Amino acid sequence: MPQNILLIQSDPTAAESIQNALIHSDDGPFQVDWVRTLAEGLERLTRLGKQHGNAPNGIAAVLVDLFLSDSEGIDTFDRLFSIAPQIPFLILVAPKGKALAKRAVQRGAQDYLLKNRLDDYLLPKALRNMIERTAIADALFVEKERAEVTLNSIGDAVMSTDESSAVSYLNAVAENLTGWSLTEAAGRPVEEVFRIVDACTREPGLNPMALAMRENKTVGLTPNCMLIRRDGFESAIEDSAAPIHDRQGKVTGAVMVFHDVSTARALSMRMLHLAQHDGLTDLPNRILFNDRLTQAMAMVHRHGKKLAVLYLDIDRFKHVNDSSGHATGDRLLQLIAERLRGCVRSSDTVSRQGGDEFGILLSEVAHAQDATVAAEKMLAALSEPYRIDELELYVSASIGIVTYPEDGTTADDLLKNADTAMYRAKDCGRNNYQFFKAEMNVHALERQGLENDLRHALERREFVLHYQPKVNLRTRAITGVEALIRWRHPKRRLIPPSRFISIAEETGLIVPIGRWALREACRQAKAWQIEGLAPMSVAVNISAVELRAKDFVAGVRDILAETGLAARYLELEITETFLMQDAASTGLVLQELKDMGIQLALDDFGTGYSSLSYLRRFPIDTLKIDGSFVQDLTPGAGGASIVSAVVNMGKSLHMRVVAEGVETHEQCTFLKEQHCPEAQGFYFHEPMISEEIAELFADNMGRLSSIRQ
Repeated sequence: MPQNILLIQSDPTAAESIQNALIHSDDGPFQVDWVRTLAEGLERLTRLGKQHGNAPNGIAAVLVDLFLSDSEGIDTFDRLFSIAPQIPFLILVAPKGKALAKRAVQRGAQDYLLKNRLDDYLLPKALRNMIERTAIADALFVEKERAEVTLNSIGDAVMSTDESSAVSYLNAVAENLTGWSLTEAAGRPVEEVFRIVDACTREPGLNPMALAMRENKTVGLTPNCMLIRRDGFESAIEDSAAPIHDRQGKVTGAVMVFHDVSTARALSMRMLHLAQHDGLTDLPNRILFNDRLTQAMAMVHRHGKKLAVLYLDIDRFKHVNDSSGHATGDRLLQLIAERLRGCVRSSDTVSRQGGDEFGILLSEVAHAQDATVAAEKMLAALSEPYRIDELELYVSASIGIVTYPEDGTTADDLLKNADTAMYRAKDCGRNNYQFFKAEMNVHALERQGLENDLRHALERREFVLHYQPKVNLRTRAITGVEALIRWRHPKRRLIPPSRFISIAEETGLIVPIGRWALREACRQAKAWQIEGLAPMSVAVNISAVELRAKDFVAGVRDILAETGLAARYLELEITETFLMQDAASTGLVLQELKDMGIQLALDDFGTGYSSLSYLRRFPIDTLKIDGSFVQDLTPGAGGASIVSAVVNMGKSLHMRVVAEGVETHEQCTFLKEQHCPEAQGFYFHEPMISEEIAELFADNMGRLSSIRQ
């Protein structure tokens, strides 16, 4: 049955795109009810609320843009949410509205999506997950309510006292909770029979019945109280006490109703556990496993590491169920779960995915092959005999292995590919493991091919330099260019450096390639000068491997002499992270370069250590603000604060500051307002070949005329 989605969106184009994404999604089916204004949305929710008794059950979720034709900002969400707080809301915002969306989430929205990242996969998936999470939460709430009603229906404990606070009555439940019978307790001080302490401090609690009589009103028990039974057993309780009056209204005693909430609290925790664990094996279930996998993926992504997922299926398990019965099969699964837990680290996760299938998350591995150690350990452990009653059973398993990020970028992709590899293991005779090969082998073969071709690229003259101008934001004049290497592969066309630089560094090829790039950039800069163009500095990126080479400084000196380029027109860019790795030796090399008259730039500034004390130790001339911070120039975003701080730091240290990755007019305007001196990016110009740069210099007389006003 289709899920009804209320879409509140003033932009018809965006609304049509969203409807197409949902209606044709495999995560559906969805039925979209589109309205254009807040007023229409409020009317629709109110009308459906009346039809369904103040609960608009006809709507599974609401997608709302906070900026509508008749309403803007957080008030849009607040007014909608006040009518239908039980419906999950998904907020749609532009990147600059991320902070506003987070406020909506804090006020009750389930989640938010950036409108520039919506696609036919992400939006339906996010919507489906949100609806399912809400359904799970509702189910948990219903179960908790049912448990509490059941406990309350058993009956509460009732105790009363006379005006001197002596016990006058206990019902059967009160007798059980206190350990005192009515006969024994009658006439005794209530503090002797009803002993309560604070669970944290262990201080005696205030007698609620005495308080009720003294204040002549109904009072509740101090929170977090424990009742100590006569034999020392403790129970968490809740109660209320009220004074008893005679006809004249005089207080003659008090009555207290209390009940044991220990079971309710334990049941609540148990329900939460069952929602995330398999009832038979007590292993994490698919929901909890996917959550842990997603978190682990984010963690290893941030730290540049790997994780592995193993998908395990018990070979011919159906035969055990058919021949020995389901009870034996269930016991076998429990024993298998215990053995699997013993094969992994405490930081790893073993889950039951369903039936006789298990998922194992190895939260961190150094290499893909490290997963084979765990797989072999599991196969060996599972192959040992199982003794169940009078039976001795033997089973084996087939295991599929994937690694992140090589074999998938989402939890679903990894599990799907691991499942594919597991079936391959079955096809290979069972009782073995197989790595997912479809993408892994393609990647390995491609990398090997690139490495082989890279070894011949220099001699085949396949490299080329493109140049991206740097612009003075005040005068709009070109202040220099950055040389960017490209690989004109005969078969793969133009390959960006992100695909081959890491291979070049690992193989040592980066040294000759870097030397070629430096020589070519210097030659070209000198050639422009010979053509009569105004002298312009050229920046060249230098890798850590090149800078550590013993003859690097001498090589730079030779290249300048060979090309005839004055050192002041050469700028070398190094990364901030490398600068901090070997501060002592790096500082000596940089000083030698500086003494030659070469300009030094710190590339991707802000992504590494960003230590001012370190920065002042090196002869750096220019700070280049990393493009990731420029992309994050939205109101209240962290990028804006960082950019402002770097600009001010550069001024204080008398350094040039260049913002990288400028793509929009808004980013350019913000940088100008912050008095950032220079910038580069696609907003001004894409990297160009040398001939185009020469034309740009000549035609525009050293200034950029292509800036959008």
